[in-house]
Amino acid sequence: MIALEAKGEKEGPVGKTITQKLIEKHLVSGRIEPGSEIGIRIDQTLTQDATGTMAYLQFEAMGIDRVRTELSMSYIDHNTIQIGFENADDHRYLQSVARRFGVRLSRAGNGICHQVHLERFGKPGKTLLGSDSHTSTCGALGMLAIGAGGLDVALAMAGEPFFLTCPKVIRVNFSGKLPPWVSAKDVILKLLEIFTTKGNVGHIFEYGGEGLAALTVPERATIANMGAELGLTTSVFPSDEMTRRFLRAEARQADWVELAADPDAEYAKTVELDLAGLVPLAARPHSPDNIGAVRESAGIPVDQVCIGSCTNSSYRELATMARILRGKVAHPRVSFIVTPGSRQVLENLARDGYLADLLNAGGRITESTCGFCIGGSHSPGTKGVSLRTSNRNFYGRSGTEDAEVYLVSPETAAAAVVTGVFTDPRDLGMEYPDVDMPETFRVDDCMILEPAPPEKAASVEIIRGPNIGDPPRNEPMPEHLHGEVTIKVGDKITTDHIMPAGARMKYRSNIRRYADFVFEVLDPTFPARAAKIRDNGNHNLVVAGLSYGQGSSREHAALCPMYLGVKAVIAKGFERIHTANLINFGIIPLVFESDSEYNLHDQGDSLEIPDIRKALQSGSPLTVRNVTKGRSFSVSCTLSERQRRILLAGGALNLVKGKKTE
Repeated sequence: MIALEAKGEKEGPVGKTITQKLIEKHLVSGRIEPGSEIGIRIDQTLTQDATGTMAYLQFEAMGIDRVRTELSMSYIDHNTIQIGFENADDHRYLQSVARRFGVRLSRAGNGICHQVHLERFGKPGKTLLGSDSHTSTCGALGMLAIGAGGLDVALAMAGEPFFLTCPKVIRVNFSGKLPPWVSAKDVILKLLEIFTTKGNVGHIFEYGGEGLAALTVPERATIANMGAELGLTTSVFPSDEMTRRFLRAEARQADWVELAADPDAEYAKTVELDLAGLVPLAARPHSPDNIGAVRESAGIPVDQVCIGSCTNSSYRELATMARILRGKVAHPRVSFIVTPGSRQVLENLARDGYLADLLNAGGRITESTCGFCIGGSHSPGTKGVSLRTSNRNFYGRSGTEDAEVYLVSPETAAAAVVTGVFTDPRDLGMEYPDVDMPETFRVDDCMILEPAPPEKAASVEIIRGPNIGDPPRNEPMPEHLHGEVTIKVGDKITTDHIMPAGARMKYRSNIRRYADFVFEVLDPTFPARAAKIRDNGNHNLVVAGLSYGQGSSREHAALCPMYLGVKAVIAKGFERIHTANLINFGIIPLVFESDSEYNLHDQGDSLEIPDIRKALQSGSPLTVRNVTKGRSFSVSCTLSERQRRILLAGGALNLVKGKKTE
């Protein structure tokens, strides 16, 4: 089924990958050499309300009059349940700031950012930077679509390049055709089983092969979306006839351009995946790479089924589920939640009769938002088993700490709705429904608000509620670091572990309040202890294991620790977006030169890094002294010259503001 082949170097000129073509077209600085830093021009940006509020506050702090991209979109799709004034106030701020600075805004209820952007704005051949890790979804259209922290997106809106490590490109070739009851979700779960959630930093997956011709853009989007769980920089599909068909259905055929890799393009590695050999799969608690066949879990009682999120909420997926459930009713034990990805999806389902099927089956139709996926609504009951078509099942993310959350395909989710237990959908004893995709969708962009024209923008009042504060500023990197290991954590620490989502996210624009919940799920005493160390003039240090900072692009997982006085994280390894966020806020990411060294340091130990500022300026090796244990050890810190300047200044915002005053 699967073959992996490493490619050697050829002499003479070779063809180009899709990734290389996209980077070359947008390259501003650096050379296309894997591992080196490059800067690329960004055509489009997107934000969502959980990360966007801070991004626009940072944009305001730069003193720029108008966004300088081809298109910047602001989506309200995360915190739409307005318990208390905070979310509603933030939405008013987002609407006013978008109108002032030239940003188009998708109102609450219009849909999840990735689904709406795929439908209405994504363009083959363009670059997209989004303050959400699943921005990679638009790679399904042949875009270079990358998730980043809000500050990086704010800088891109200001016309600055986006800097990243030039990625290695892995080719994934699909052969064969998906069998009945197996879908795109099973494809990406299989890739997660092969590659896991760690070890893929600095890579892009580029898809091809004859099996690709039968995969629709929404199916490709599911695969591209969960490339974030693999830890990839992004995922890229060609722009082909299937892409043109999708854009034509969206009344956007003029946006189509053909984009393909050259036949002799070189890749770091090639993976062959036979789609015909796949079976229904599930990601078991509590990681997207804890994969097993659905039949291995057969018979486990199911309490909740949630279909939707930015991963599996397209017209085709919900229509398929509606056909499976037609004439049936949800099992008495099952709470059945349906979240269409966009208002367009919901309207077209209603027009074609599929919405009635879902309602008659007991489906509870929710707003087109990220609600259940981020723990913002529909948390399972105590020790509840929840089957979800979303992309993450981290511990506690659903809002219920002892819940058992599984990630499955819409087909497997539908089977559980009917039977009340984990069921391989092939065992339902029915023919797989064949859903005909509409040649054209009903399109209505009335929920997209246009910005004020440039000549009237200065008169727009920006509305700020009491929960909205200025971004906190960091101090420049000190001459010496001296502080305490305020917390020691293990492997696969996600941004949800560092900065909880769900109900806590309403404080996202109030860093002083949101910082009260740093590491809440691991150690609720951390904020008070860290603040005390900070106020006593010392620094807070974090010791971590492998793959620190998995998951969301949520820059608050760096911004709030910075506010509490964290100056360095020493880990076995970091994830891409979180590394960039740490540097952007003046926290230095240090890597143990030996994994075994991690075991020799404990919470409460006193650490020193003498002459750290001088070492950063010169690029000298860094040595950490554990004063408590009486031992020294080496750490590595691979930084570009630009990143060194950011750390020395105490963060990217300090550096930008410093340039403006020079």
